[in-house]
Amino acid sequence: MSQLEKLTIKGFKSIRSLEGLELRRLNVLIGANSAGKSNFIAFFRLLNELIEKRLQLHVAQRGGPDALLHFGRRTTARLEAELYFGQNGYLFSLVPTVDNRLIFHNELFRFTGGTVPMADSLGTAHVESHAPSLQIGVPEYYSAIVPAIQAWRVYHFHDTSDAANVKGVGALNDNLFLRSDAGNLAAFLYRLKVQHGAEYERIRDAVRLVMPTFDDFMLRPSPLAPNSIQLEWREQGSDFPFLAHQLSDGTLRFICLATLLLQPELPSTILIDEPELGLHPYAINVLASLLRSASTRTQLILATQSVTLIDLLELEDLIVVERRDGQSVFKRLSTEEFAQWMEEYSLGELWMKNVLGGRPSR
Repeated sequence: MSQLEKLTIKGFKSIRSLEGLELRRLNVLIGANSAGKSNFIAFFRLLNELIEKRLQLHVAQRGGPDALLHFGRRTTARLEAELYFGQNGYLFSLVPTVDNRLIFHNELFRFTGGTVPMADSLGTAHVESHAPSLQIGVPEYYSAIVPAIQAWRVYHFHDTSDAANVKGVGALNDNLFLRSDAGNLAAFLYRLKVQHGAEYERIRDAVRLVMPTFDDFMLRPSPLAPNSIQLEWREQGSDFPFLAHQLSDGTLRFICLATLLLQPELPSTILIDEPELGLHPYAINVLASLLRSASTRTQLILATQSVTLIDLLELEDLIVVERRDGQSVFKRLSTEEFAQWMEEYSLGELWMKNVLGGRPSR
């Protein structure tokens, strides 16, 4: 699956102009609250919906064009984006309408691998993307773009309340992929246990590292509703079935993360907003190892404020996000720039001292 290598965003929420940001296998956004990390990840949600022909529904659910354009349509006339997967590019711009929609001002594929760059227009003034239907008729080098975007997954495991989907009863057959809130965790783990035993055991063993009393999941269709399943587990030395409600919030979130990162077939790009929420420092250590391992198989984009997690990363993994003059500014760091500092301080310490940037400032 193709990897997103370069990204340009203009006019989206707090991102007035982000040009040519290079993305690698592991990309970790760090910055203060409201700097724009979550807005960056929200852009990928928009792209997911756009490529699935659900743009208008997404725009309406997010409050209309003025909620998505940088300071609204009075300030920003259009939203523009360029995505490059190696030599292949997907470009589009969206403009607001009087009936509170965003429509395509233009949409095109671009190939930069020849002596002269080539572009194939997908049309203008349409309300939903033409890319999924028209990619069949365009040159072969564009064929990987749409599947790559469709395979992106954005995750945020923040909801561990009593009403959270991950704690409830779900459909047994809802198991093709892990949903964004892990609401189908039990069904997904059940499929892994049946079809991918080795990966299932790695997930179980990872959970044991952060919860030593944990023995295994008890995954079974509900006796009274055989098409349903609920997350159950047991402690070592016991066969009593506990429910997800009896896990700590941090442990439940770690189970979601371990399942996501250790599954056999990873999405082409995984985005996780604040994966460290509720995790013990040791669990964050284990998480860092899982992230590093998963990044050899897929592309990861994270947003974090965890000093512990930052300490376990490499400087080249970090993208500092700051709010300047009303807009989000993104900067990828280089080892050469901070080589002398890193002889005496860890990455987390440098961030806390605001040497790297990305800390609150007036």
